Amino acid sequence: MIIEKIIKEVSKAVVGMDEIVELMTVSLIAGGHILLEGIPGIAKTTLSKNFANTLGLKFVRIQMTPDLLPADILGHTFYDMKAGEFKIRKGPIFANVLLVDEINRASPKTQSALLEAMEERQVTIEGITLKLPEPFIVIATRNPVELEGVYELPAAQVDRFMMKIDLTYLDESHEKLMLRRKSLGKFSTAKQVVSSSEILNAKREFRRVHVSDAIIDYIYSIVKETRLDDRVILGASPRAGEHLLYAARVHAYLRGRSYVIPDDVKKLALPVLAHRIIIKPEYEIDNITGKEIVMEVLERVEVPTE
Repeated sequence: MIIEKIIKEVSKAVVGMDEIVELMTVSLIAGGHILLEGIPGIAKTTLSKNFANTLGLKFVRIQMTPDLLPADILGHTFYDMKAGEFKIRKGPIFANVLLVDEINRASPKTQSALLEAMEERQVTIEGITLKLPEPFIVIATRNPVELEGVYELPAAQVDRFMMKIDLTYLDESHEKLMLRRKSLGKFSTAKQVVSSSEILNAKREFRRVHVSDAIIDYIYSIVKETRLDDRVILGASPRAGEHLLYAARVHAYLRGRSYVIPDDVKKLALPVLAHRIIIKPEYEIDNITGKEIVMEVLERVEVPTE
């Protein structure tokens, strides 16, 4: 299975992140993007780079800064003196796996340069539209601790990330294992174990996974309930329901099933929905989060038995 090969290979470079690697694989196959949130030194970059290595895909990392311009990401036109014509110099966005480090350090203008690429899989440079490589995934990182010199991501941009994955400290056993392996020099860089053709085939095949009307109703009920909660300003969008549907189908496909079950939906609901929910200020003070809202919704909504 694709997922088993990827997890096994990535574990040569990082430890304790099997579930996160699985979510990243689901998002890649489903055509989504990922927002990784975690403190510095938690291995966000190492994880992303080695994930790309297992797929044999082109990996590019962009460090976002306040002075970065859209052209620094997308590319620009230049006059070729030798050819006597204008040409396009493609920017780093023309990759398969694009790691956007500290996305909230870039200005809103530069952040918005990613929107077309994330949604349409294309960029426009001086009126010329260019398609991005396939597959294409943006993995953006955000530091939840530093609040100075950063720009808040607008809700419209956050909604374009299929999943938000929180990277926390490793548990005791995994952190000790990491230190032992570092001490012995037993960490290595992940190698390619899956071909791009396998990924592209998976992107086609997962759409054959059957979704019953009962599962469609279940997904809709979950999304709708997030909007009806009195503590919420903004609930999950229709795009969120679409993303949850696709992610659940990929989850089923990676487990060798030709149909989606409620557990697929419940497994993906938190990373797909929680980051899109905006809590009213008076409840934020009480530390109510989108994650808690989704967990409560999953308990309230009746699970289909078909």
